Amino acid sequence: MESQVENAIQIASSPTSSQELRGQAIDFLNQLRTEGSAWQAGLTLFTRDPRPPEIVRHTCLDLVNNAVQEHPLDAQSLAYIKDTLVGYIQQSYSPGTNSADTSNIQNKLMQTMTYLFVALYPSSWHSFFDDFRALAGDQATIGNVNRASTILYIRMLGQVHDEIADQLIARSEEEKQRTVELKDLIRQRDAQKISLSWQEILAKWRETDLTLVEMCLRTIGRWVSWIDISLVVNESMITIFLQMAGQQGIASPESPEGRVRDAAIDTFSEIVGKKMKSAEKIELILFLNLANVVGQLISSSALADMNTPQYDNDLAETVAKLVNNIVFDIVKILDDDSAPEQTRQRASGLIQIFIPYLLRFFADQYDEVCSTVIPSLTDLLTFFRKLKKKAGALPQQYANMLPLILDAIVAKMMFDDTASWGEDGDQTDEAEFQDLRKRLHVLQQTVAAIDETFYIETLSRIVGDTFARLSSHDPSLNWRDLDLALHEMFLFGELAVRNQGLYAKRQPSSVAAERLVGMMSSMVESDLANYPHPAIQLQYMEICVRYYQFFEQNSQLIPKALQNFVRLTHHNHVRVRNRSWYLFQRFVKPLRAQLGNVSQDIIQAIADLLTIKAELPDDGDEDMSSDEEDQSADALFNAQLYLFEAVGCIASSPTVSMENKKLYARTIMAPLFADMEQTLSPASNGDERAILQIHHLIMAIGTLARGYSDWSPSTKTALPASEVSDEFFKASEAILVALKQLNSSMVIRNASRFAFSRMIAVLGARLLQQLPLWIDGLLSLSSTTDEMSTFLKVLGQVIFTFKLEIAGVLDELLTPLFQRIFTALAVTPSGTDDEIQLAELRREYLNFIIALLGHGLGSVLISNTNQSTFQTVITSLETFARDNHDYPTARLAVAVLIKMTNVWGGPDKVGPGANATPISPIATQETLPGFDSFAMERFSPLTWSIPSAPDFNSKDAQAKQVLQEAATLQTEIVKKVGEGYVDRLRADLKGMGANDEMIDQYLRTLAAALENPNKLKEWRNFFTQFVARG
Repeated sequence: MESQVENAIQIASSPTSSQELRGQAIDFLNQLRTEGSAWQAGLTLFTRDPRPPEIVRHTCLDLVNNAVQEHPLDAQSLAYIKDTLVGYIQQSYSPGTNSADTSNIQNKLMQTMTYLFVALYPSSWHSFFDDFRALAGDQATIGNVNRASTILYIRMLGQVHDEIADQLIARSEEEKQRTVELKDLIRQRDAQKISLSWQEILAKWRETDLTLVEMCLRTIGRWVSWIDISLVVNESMITIFLQMAGQQGIASPESPEGRVRDAAIDTFSEIVGKKMKSAEKIELILFLNLANVVGQLISSSALADMNTPQYDNDLAETVAKLVNNIVFDIVKILDDDSAPEQTRQRASGLIQIFIPYLLRFFADQYDEVCSTVIPSLTDLLTFFRKLKKKAGALPQQYANMLPLILDAIVAKMMFDDTASWGEDGDQTDEAEFQDLRKRLHVLQQTVAAIDETFYIETLSRIVGDTFARLSSHDPSLNWRDLDLALHEMFLFGELAVRNQGLYAKRQPSSVAAERLVGMMSSMVESDLANYPHPAIQLQYMEICVRYYQFFEQNSQLIPKALQNFVRLTHHNHVRVRNRSWYLFQRFVKPLRAQLGNVSQDIIQAIADLLTIKAELPDDGDEDMSSDEEDQSADALFNAQLYLFEAVGCIASSPTVSMENKKLYARTIMAPLFADMEQTLSPASNGDERAILQIHHLIMAIGTLARGYSDWSPSTKTALPASEVSDEFFKASEAILVALKQLNSSMVIRNASRFAFSRMIAVLGARLLQQLPLWIDGLLSLSSTTDEMSTFLKVLGQVIFTFKLEIAGVLDELLTPLFQRIFTALAVTPSGTDDEIQLAELRREYLNFIIALLGHGLGSVLISNTNQSTFQTVITSLETFARDNHDYPTARLAVAVLIKMTNVWGGPDKVGPGANATPISPIATQETLPGFDSFAMERFSPLTWSIPSAPDFNSKDAQAKQVLQEAATLQTEIVKKVGEGYVDRLRADLKGMGANDEMIDQYLRTLAAALENPNKLKEWRNFFTQFVARG
């Protein structure tokens, strides 16, 4: 057996083994694990001399582990495994032997011993810890004579902790109970002896291998959370910790001395983090003398000067973690109303001592260090906020801290002196800093909530002083100072613009808004936009867009701001240029009513940027379309589209004359038409760049249309005048010409669909004249199911927009449209993506029918023109309703049947609607004679056949929704048919084996829902439960 196991492991791990042979070996080993029968062979192989290869030994221990953990071995077998491995350890790790295992094998071996510990320690192996301790040596020799066995002892302690006390491991309730019992036994039997062994190892730490000392400290830090604190916090242990933590002159944090120092500080952190009562925690902090410990560490040469190469940022992060834990616990005590008053007073004194330490690390030049203390600073400010809310004012000793805290937060918001902006390779650092800024902003918001007046004054002073320095040409002012001021100004709006906006009745809406208006005046009137740094120029535009309301009330400043925007749209820095095109559109759109007098100048100034030049992407380009740093041709064009929308907004300003609106549209689109005409021929011949050029031109025209008009039926804005609409009608015709010739190209169809949906707002009902051509082009034989789904959504938008106006056009188009949809629905999907897209098409098809019925267009479905497809529509609805592999579609299909019954079934014969008079054109749609009987004969059987299908899972949440729709369908049929359908239901139920009592209950519940719509939910739930029982 041993040779079979060894051979299988070697074959499975050998890169030269054939795939078939390796698979057989792996299957064999997995079978052994499943059976749990190979532990004896594994044990023999592991302890064999000479030793097998390491991979064999590692796998053998894994087989033993599997048997101990997963298969219930008897006590005799467990004892045999224990005795064999203990004998092996004693033989291999005795003093004077050089046969210790590698670290990987030691870890695996200790894992095995830990599993045996869990199984045997409570009942028979009481000497578990003593056995390992004896191997490590007595008080005189432990740690410095038999190093290998001492390391093994410490590894064992670490494994035991991980197995029974690691909080990150998910455990069942049974496992939780077992770990609690094991910890209780350790505390009772061995914890004190283990603590003494730690003291013995650390007492001579300067003479001992420092790697072993570090391991011991890390182990103490893990155990301290669940053993008696007095076993660690005593005079001798603390003295050693302080010696280690206070080491001076360490050359490198990665040296053994540096690692021991950091481990000692981490141990302090773990000790402080131990859960205990408030008074005991304060006593612990004072006993450990942590204020002096932290103070000495901060003043040590490794942390004294942040601006020297000797600065140890790893040590700073370690000490910051300690300070964070201390402040966290102090704040928790301060916030605990049940804590004794004396304890809270002592905590208040400690917070005064530790706040300077907290802010020292918060201000550290390394963001990792700063981030380490943000949690406790957040807790402190949250406590201040609660205190302020409770008492009405912050006590003076805490109020005095607020300026220091806010100054530190604002200072940390600034790019440090070593940071650059926009350079290659710096994007990650900049993104991390912006993420830090978001966290700092949360802190600032909390300060504002504590003392809004102080916050407003502080931020106003910082921004005002910076702008004053700019105006006075202060040579010490740099881009980082300006960036900070502008960033704070950007954030200030969350306070100034909240609730009612920047202005109320043409006056600033609050004190904060008044200050922000002053900041905006200073910024716009200054020469800030010309400051020669791209970050500042971007911030300028972002702020103008964010506070556009300022320009609505100060229109005399709009020309200057626009002049700056136009200049920056031509910037030579690609990041500024691309972003400026987007921001330019965001700026002019809300201000379009005030741009008429400068519209011609602006359009002429940016005309050179409207030239479209498509470039095929390089094969090596990655998709970074959502990344601000993306400099690809595709990203450039997407940004360019914002310029077209912006030009449309400017050209259609209410103060621009009709002649000029028409002239601007013609002037802007004429080059696009000419380019399209020239490019169409090579595009038709398959030239990829030409096809992409046509795509870009169509997209630009559609985007220009969106800028010209944002009309929709739900808005009060009017459609553009017919003179302007004429120009876009020509554009629509040009797009249709291109679409007709190139409709085999998906990119052209996508661009055309984009333009079509945006032409609605400029053409209105005139678009309906071209609708057949649009459908013919957009739903070609090459169209994917995804395209069809998207187009049906757009067509639904058209139906919503024009309602009855579209009836005549739809009557002619519906049958060809449905035929294309049915063809697509009949295709068998070849993969998961196809299945998802096909399900989406089904749902959009059903939603389209609901849109027709819901907007008074149901007659189109049953007109003479479309009568031939009506039966196919009904069949498709019944098929989808029975589809138990796609419950959402099934539910929607039943909803369509309900809507059909409601629209065509005639007036209600039962229920509150029986005597009601229709009040809307949609509600008075022409009924379909005999449809009530048709619904009873064709639709009603579905309500029984759907849940009775073998693969229908009535417990599935989505399946229950289908059943609830089926219940609603029955109520709708009863409304239209009346007593005749009630008799039909009675017969159906009797035929299904229901007794008279069940039938009466069923019909009573249904009748209650018909009489009182508030009981419809009760009926739907009843029906769901009824068919589930059946």
